Amino acid sequence: MADIKSPRWLYIKGALFVCLGILASALLLLEAPSVRVAVLLAVAVWAFARAYYFAFYVVEHYIDDGYRFAGLLSFLRHVTRRHRRPL
Repeated sequence: MADIKSPRWLYIKGALFVCLGILASALLLLEAPSVRVAVLLAVAVWAFARAYYFAFYVVEHYIDDGYRFAGLLSFLRHVTRRHRRPL
């Protein structure tokens, strides 16, 4: 499958991810409706978003500007290979 290049389709894809996240969050809150669950869900979403930002933006722009990550598996391979080498 080829990469999506159209900005319109990329925006649609992003909107679908947001809709999926909202739907999943709503279903979780319907399953266990409490403030505690809502707060834990919000913290989990925030933490994973920050980790994703770190994996792609921070590492690429501040730690290793010569490497371009293609996805989370690519990032994990890069990190594990880097730690095997002597610094």
